Amino acid sequence: MLQYIETPVGLLKLTADQRKLRGVEIAVQRDEDERPNFVTEQTAAQLEEYFSGKRTDFTLFFLFSGTEFERLVWSKLSKIPYGRVVTYSELARAIGQPTACRAVANAVGRNPFLILLPCHRVVSKNGLGGFSAGLDAKRYLLTHEGVEISENTGFSEKYLFTFS
Repeated sequence: MLQYIETPVGLLKLTADQRKLRGVEIAVQRDEDERPNFVTEQTAAQLEEYFSGKRTDFTLFFLFSGTEFERLVWSKLSKIPYGRVVTYSELARAIGQPTACRAVANAVGRNPFLILLPCHRVVSKNGLGGFSAGLDAKRYLLTHEGVEISENTGFSEKYLFTFS
């Protein structure tokens, strides 16, 4: 099943099977015929609530594919609270692999559930880091969540999240 939605960060492509969401990604254009179903419609509704400021977390079922390492990283993404950020190094420490910052960054970049598993909340020690949808989209999402961004000094301690 497939559905597109227009958002402040661009056109999103939602894909699903009959019961679970398969992916949310930035789309350049609508290149396939839409075939929405309950899963894509629920996802679209929750994303619209997020962008309107009425939702801070998502209650959807995901169909994960990827390596065991990627799934481990992605599972931690859902634990980063709305309006907070975590560094790649903190995320690596949280999965028990403190020297795997680069591998963690690569797994974050392959997150198949843009916004829903908040990879935009993962930042470098001194700035934004990367984002598959582009840094303008990352800036928008973080400021939408109330995070103040200082390009030169990184993020204030009040926004930094540490896994327990």
